[in-house]
Formats: sequence, structure tokens, C-alpha cells
Amino acid sequence: VSGLGVTLMLVISSIVMGAVLSMPVAMGRMSKNKIWSWLSYAYVYFFRGTPLITQLFLVYYGLGSFRPQLEAMGLWWFFRDAWNCALFTFTLNTAAYQAEILRGAIQSVPRGQHEGAAALGLSQRVAFFKVILPQAMIVALRPYGNEIILMIKGSAIVAIVTVFDLMGETRRAFSRTFDYQMYVWAAVLYLLMVELLRNVWALLEARLTRHLKR
Repeated sequence: VSGLGVTLMLVISSIVMGAVLSMPVAMGRMSKNKIWSWLSYAYVYFFRGTPLITQLFLVYYGLGSFRPQLEAMGLWWFFRDAWNCALFTFTLNTAAYQAEILRGAIQSVPRGQHEGAAALGLSQRVAFFKVILPQAMIVALRPYGNEIILMIKGSAIVAIVTVFDLMGETRRAFSRTFDYQMYVWAAVLYLLMVELLRNVWALLEARLTRHLKR
């Protein structure tokens, strides 16, 4: 149960920070600026195209090879901690997926909505935040829920780098007792988290789309 709190903190923190980071990345993917667009594409391509565990090892073990340089920049205090490395990696990973979800949702909004906002004299900024983004978020809601579920299940890998999350505490308990039921209870807790999220997301979706069902 103590590891459950660590798992929830890791997932919630990385999802929230990833959401903030995903906005400029998604804008970069749709930008006509070639440099910004290319950098955003390369970022998304790397983090969606490589396994999460590889990314975690690159940050946790790879950056450890650059300790003198990180100490010189005053960043070693951050990257020497396994929790910080896990949070950093998960944030970068989920930001790439969220950026693609957001980009697809924005581009799914009919062109007529853009034209209607322009006809009303709304500026591009106001039209984006008041007209386009709210409609896009309804489209993105279900994929966002799937991404959070994947992050919950993927968080189990942080136990490999000595972060005592739900799986880390389970492994430690098993090493003391050799009782396989430890893993059964861990699986039950993961299932409860996913099922709770699924139901909350279903209620949220029903609430936000109630005007479409009339």
C-alpha cells in the first residue's frame, strides 16, 4: 500500500507536467516554422519509437556517465536521485504521446469552426482557446484516458532502478517472504486503479458530451 502512493504520485505528476509540455510540442508539429516543426517531430519520433524502459535507462544510467559535467552545471543533485530520473523520463515520454493526441484532436475540428470564429471577429488566440480547443478536448478525452492507463501499467518498470513504487515494494516483500500472493495483490491493486480511472473517465465523458446526445 505504501508503494501504491508512490505509483500514484509518479503517474499524476508526470501526466500533469507532460500535459503542459505537450502543448508547445503539438503546436510545433502543426507549425509552418520548419525548425520548430522538425524539432517537435524528432522529439515525438524518438519518445514514441523507443521503449520506455530504454529511455529510463538512458536517463538513469546514461546521464550518470556525465556526472562531472552535470555537477559543473549544478544538475547532478537532480539526476543522482532515481525518483527524479523516473519522473523526468515519464514526463518526456507521456508528453510525446499527449502532443500527438492533442494535435490529432485539434486537426479533427471542422474547418468551418475556424471560419465561423473568424466571421465573428474573434482573434486567432481567442478562437483557439474558446472555440477550437474545447471541441478538440472532447475528441481527445478517450485517448487521454488510454494514455493514463498505459502510464499506470508502465510505471512498474521504475522498480528496476530502485524506486519503491507498488511493484518495487511488492518485489521487496516477495524477497522476504517468497510468497507469490504478493504479486497477486499487486495485480489486484493495478486492476483497481485502472477500473477506477475507467469509470471516472466514463462519467467525465458523459458529462462533457451530454449536449451531443440531445
